[in-house]
Amino acid sequence: MENTKKNIRVLTKDELIQFFEQHDMSSYRGKQVYQWLWQKGVHDFDSMTNLPLEHRELLKANFQINHIKIHAKQKSKDGTVKNAVQLYDQLVVESVLIPTARRTTACVSSQVGCSLDCTFCATASLKRIRNLNPDEIYDQVVIINQQSLAYYKRPLSNIVFMGMGEPLMNYKNVLASIDKITDPEGLGISPKKITVSTSGIPKIIRKMADDGVKFRLAVSLHSARQEIRDKIMPFATKFPLDELLKSLQYWYALTKNRITFEYIVWGGVNDSKLDIQALVKFCLQVPSKVNLIQYNPIDGNLMKQAPSKTIDAYMKTLIDSKIQVTYRRSRGEDIDAACGQLANK
Repeated sequence: MENTKKNIRVLTKDELIQFFEQHDMSSYRGKQVYQWLWQKGVHDFDSMTNLPLEHRELLKANFQINHIKIHAKQKSKDGTVKNAVQLYDQLVVESVLIPTARRTTACVSSQVGCSLDCTFCATASLKRIRNLNPDEIYDQVVIINQQSLAYYKRPLSNIVFMGMGEPLMNYKNVLASIDKITDPEGLGISPKKITVSTSGIPKIIRKMADDGVKFRLAVSLHSARQEIRDKIMPFATKFPLDELLKSLQYWYALTKNRITFEYIVWGGVNDSKLDIQALVKFCLQVPSKVNLIQYNPIDGNLMKQAPSKTIDAYMKTLIDSKIQVTYRRSRGEDIDAACGQLANK
């Protein structure tokens, strides 16, 4: 028999209050349930111990709590933790805890698979099955925060939407999850500690600016030359660099938050002086900083890391041009948890 019970976490606090009022029960019970679901993160109604038994039975008769669980877990020699997260319908995504000396970062997924076709990313080999719901994204953060406390004795300091999927292709649910993550009645994490990373969808970047979001924006750029970007990120033919740039200028005009450009350098792909000059020119047109990323090889892919002298040339030219730049080395590479390696292996 098919289960027709509704996932209770699609209800707003007002709707929970209304539910109890419709059953001639005190409205404050709805507020209590909301707190159990989001602030305390319980996954069964019997754990809501300040509710009378008849209230819990009423909830069980009408609702279910679709929660995630860790299906498998790996820990890297550098302390990175990769989780295979099983969703309520048995599908699996991955999330990662990345510790450094000063911070712990949660890298969360927003889709099962990905609809984009970046040639250097393992997730691109998985077709997009569905978007994650807001509560499924939220639960990843809850679990990684628990791991951070257990392993490193400190709560999460940062959250990045850089896991499986393109966040802006699931914009509504990503935004709803961030609302819960930042809500004092949820996790209460500052939006300034959250970064949403996109491959660059101009229309949605403009919408984010119009919506007045407070989180940070990162763009997987990887080339500021259209012909190169089209080869390594074929979907980019639909979103030309000039359109992307205009949307980022619009974003900055409204939010005053500068953009981070994520940029991998490959040997024989984007390692020429022309590539470096194109990146500098692009960066100078909108307040931004560059995050150069070490390439993480994936099975069957012929792309290779650029030599250190090429990275040095990028770094020097960017610094000389007064553009902030950092070089991010891989974390969790030995367990396929590094950037671009998430593929449910």
